Amino acid sequence: MQIELIDTFLDLIETRSFNRSAERLGLTQSTISGRVIALEQALGARLFTRSRAGTQLTTEGLKFEPHARLLRQEWMMARRAVADSGTAALTLRIGIQNDLVAEHLGALIAAYRALLPQAALYVEPDYSTQMCADLVTGALDFAILFTPKPQPDLFFQSLPDIPYRLISSCPASLSDLTPDRYICANFSPAFEAAHRQLLPALHAAPLSVGQSSAVALLLASLGGAGYVMESHAQGLVAAGGFHMVSDAPVIRQPVFAAMHLRNRTGTTHKRLAEAARRRLQSPGAR
Repeated sequence: MQIELIDTFLDLIETRSFNRSAERLGLTQSTISGRVIALEQALGARLFTRSRAGTQLTTEGLKFEPHARLLRQEWMMARRAVADSGTAALTLRIGIQNDLVAEHLGALIAAYRALLPQAALYVEPDYSTQMCADLVTGALDFAILFTPKPQPDLFFQSLPDIPYRLISSCPASLSDLTPDRYICANFSPAFEAAHRQLLPALHAAPLSVGQSSAVALLLASLGGAGYVMESHAQGLVAAGGFHMVSDAPVIRQPVFAAMHLRNRTGTTHKRLAEAARRRLQSPGAR
């Protein structure tokens, strides 16, 4: 199977440009054109029209798109099915948001191994955008992430959200904090929007970080104030040198279970999502 023809077709749907797809795939424009011609000849239909406005799908291309997505998913699943997984009955590739790893990964994987003792698990900490892309192609089976990226092939399920608390190394109320001593957390677009709305004066801080553990490390080294996951906040306060900024709002980060649309009714994926829900809502995980 020439899966590269399908990959090229699907990439062109996103870029609407032969030149842009060539850059993204690391190929020449003539190779992209050749692949499209080969796929059109195999199907007996024209898939794209090209004009100054860009590359557009034909009616036949629109009809073929959902089949192309399924073909790519089936190909990835077929390759993994024949790959050596030892004595395991199946292999599951699970993605998890980087910010959740330190607090939740161990308990989640313990729960998954108890639920699926015959499964081999591959775990990949990552960011939401990449995990969504990997779910679409079949490189991941299931993911726990912060930011859903709408795709025709993906299904998202809400999980309990994560609270973040503002801590400071200086005895201060919210009104006493200044941007020069503040580390601005930027964990996701949803968190950023909430932070911008609630704390507009601090949003312009010169230092911004995208992971709670990184904010905690910087606070421990430099002092100052910043939002961290509630468990990180409690640890720093307990260790001394920090206190909760009591008049600061708690910002809650939405969390989602994500999977390919075809798996949304599958027993295994339902059990994975339910185990994640129980973990995130447990008192010890908040």
